[in-house]
Amino acid sequence: MIWLPVLTAVMMMMLTLFMTARRRSNREPPLDKGLIPWLGHALEFGKDASKFIKRMKEKHGNIFTVRAAGRYVTLLLDPHSYDAVISDSESLDFTRYAQVLMERIFDLQLPHNQPDKVKEMMKRHFLGVNLSRLNSTMSRHLQAVLKAETPQNQRDWKEEGLFDLCYRLLFKAGYMGLFGGEKNNNSVDPSSIYDEYKKFDSLLTKMARGTLKAEEKKAATGLQRRLWELLAQAGQTEDCGSSPWLHAYRRLLEDDGVDEETQRKAMLMQLWATQGNVGPAAFWLLGYLLTNPEALKAVQREFGQMRHMETFRPTSTDRSVNTPVFDSALEETLRLTAAPFITREVVQEKILCMADGHEYLLRKGDRLCLFPFISPQMDPEIYHEPQKFKYDRFLNEDGSVKKDFYKGGKKLKYYTMPWGAGTNGCVGKSFAISTIRQFVYMLLTNYSLELCDPNAQLPEINASRYGFGMLQPEGDLPVRYRPKRCTLGKQ
Repeated sequence: MIWLPVLTAVMMMMLTLFMTARRRSNREPPLDKGLIPWLGHALEFGKDASKFIKRMKEKHGNIFTVRAAGRYVTLLLDPHSYDAVISDSESLDFTRYAQVLMERIFDLQLPHNQPDKVKEMMKRHFLGVNLSRLNSTMSRHLQAVLKAETPQNQRDWKEEGLFDLCYRLLFKAGYMGLFGGEKNNNSVDPSSIYDEYKKFDSLLTKMARGTLKAEEKKAATGLQRRLWELLAQAGQTEDCGSSPWLHAYRRLLEDDGVDEETQRKAMLMQLWATQGNVGPAAFWLLGYLLTNPEALKAVQREFGQMRHMETFRPTSTDRSVNTPVFDSALEETLRLTAAPFITREVVQEKILCMADGHEYLLRKGDRLCLFPFISPQMDPEIYHEPQKFKYDRFLNEDGSVKKDFYKGGKKLKYYTMPWGAGTNGCVGKSFAISTIRQFVYMLLTNYSLELCDPNAQLPEINASRYGFGMLQPEGDLPVRYRPKRCTLGKQ
């Protein structure tokens, strides 16, 4: 009877699943495996992580474990307890999951991955006097791409989607400042890089999750190869036009015995790491300003007072820039649109001590995630009307910076976390903020910029981007712009 072996095989499989099924002990966080064996909640998690995690939080509280594609992931959503994760580098490992993503997205395996060594090298180039030089270089390239975009004698309005405008211009300036130097006969046109990069970026979340369809996988492989070729010369020599940071990074790879092909893959990883978030952040900030006239006027007023400051000229220095209104508007933008996961691999059994006194056992081999987007950033107990953009949310009544926020009557150490935290915080934070500030300043000062439809609203968020840094929109926000009578660079 043919059906007998089939029935036996099915029964054996069910018995195996039953015998190996994970059970929650009383010491562990609530466990939610989902209805589908092995797959668990993977589909819902990947489709809209924020919506899924909110649902789980309502069901289980501030800590719970879910099954997703054979892995068990514990979500911690109490910001008062985040330090217990961020400060633990013995039981919790940052690098293992980062290596998984490096291989999935960039086909990159570094034989001697040394994140601490790379971070120390980055600090030398993105802080102090070298930060000042980078800011000056970016100022020059930002002015160049803006001038190339619209000649000063142009008087007709130019229409474009704001997201594409911000992403494209900041990418070009960032590429020229860090990777390609001045455009000449020996360098790659930044537009060629950008066109391929945007296609690659559109597939990034699927590459990270391993959910590419056959035709998408073929396209992703082709895009990777073209970008590796286009980035082949980046950082090769000191006189190739790349930044000293990129040259130093390439030398570090060479010293570690990394071959040429792998170096090119690492260049693509660094291109995404440096350019993948600044453009989207500038889009959301300008989008919120254009759809909130009071906020736009407040930022323009502050910029008007700064107009003749040396800091905004091409020869900008590292002196402190006092723009509290802009800074608050940017921080509010990041609160609403920065949504990275902070992920750790549990490399040895750990007792997690929560701020409320509860203790939970974390199993070796599990993954632990913080999702600051839900709490603290969108927590109604911390922020009144958290869904609304309030440009002065991070200002006190006297105009000083507001840093005191509370949950459960207790002051928060982490009230927003767009840049990560602890030893794995973003080294390039100051450079990124300076770049966004210069870009917004130059655009609002030298161009008339307005919505094509005065009643337009910001597009919806692309829910698949939750967990991967800055969110991106579904669609775009049509704007029009043209130069003002003043000449760019002569404020």
